Amino acid sequence: MKHKQCIFCSQNAKYIDYKDVETLRRFISGQVKIIDPRHTGVCAKHQRRLATAVKRARLIGLLPFVRK
Repeated sequence: MKHKQCIFCSQNAKYIDYKDVETLRRFISGQVKIIDPRHTGVCAKHQRRLATAVKRARLIGLLPFVRK
């Protein structure tokens, strides 16, 4: 099986912006859970930063905590 390239590493992303909701929605499931990095292909460093960005976006109301 071929290893996926991390999206953020390939874009040379310095940080993941919590205000960029469209990017964050790609890494959230239908139940509004953060998707496992094995399915998305994100490396460990960027998975930690992604989780922090999603949590920040939830706190200020850009993303929901639960599905309606």
